[in-house]
Order: sequence, then C-alpha cells, then structure tokens
Amino acid sequence: MDAVDMIRSGGFEVVEAKDADEAIEILERRLDITVVFTDVHMPGSMDGLKLAAAIRGRWPPIKIVATSGRARLSAEDLPSGSRFLTKPYSAREIVGTLREVTNSF
Repeated sequence: MDAVDMIRSGGFEVVEAKDADEAIEILERRLDITVVFTDVHMPGSMDGLKLAAAIRGRWPPIKIVATSGRARLSAEDLPSGSRFLTKPYSAREIVGTLREVTNSF
C-alpha cells in the first residue's frame, strides 16, 4: 500500500501533486486543504523542507506532515507544529498522525 491508499483508507480525501510546484498551485486554488503530507526528497524546484517553509509562510493554518526514509529530522528542521514520520511507516501511523494534526478522531 502506498501513502495515498493508506490515507484514503483512513477516510481522508487526497489531492495528489507530482512535485512541490504543483502542490503550491493546488494550494493557491483550493481553500479546503487543511494538511499537506510531503516527502522530504521530492522533484521540482524545491524539496519537502522548502515546501513546508513556503506553506507555513503563505498558509499558516495548514498542518504539515513530512516523511523520509533517508533523512532524520528534528523539530527544529520543520516549521513549528509540523510532524515527521520516518519511512517505512504503517497505515496506522500515518492515519493516526493525520487525525492528531487535524483533530479528527
């Protein structure tokens, strides 16, 4: 199961973006997005850390969950209030984290 399937199976609507640039375009058009789940290592003009910083600067209420199988991040590496999941993660871990950050239990 990939992350999209795990998140959908947890009852969340998923909007996919192929890279950070497309994610920004989607956020500019959609006002209903409350959380962004991003990989630290992603294609495009910015990585997941830069995307997280851009989101925090432009859309402060949006929650951010970042993941990586290579990087090990601390709280200081991400914008305040963000969460980090190490790969591999289970469906229970990802859905639980998303429920925590969105307060939807």
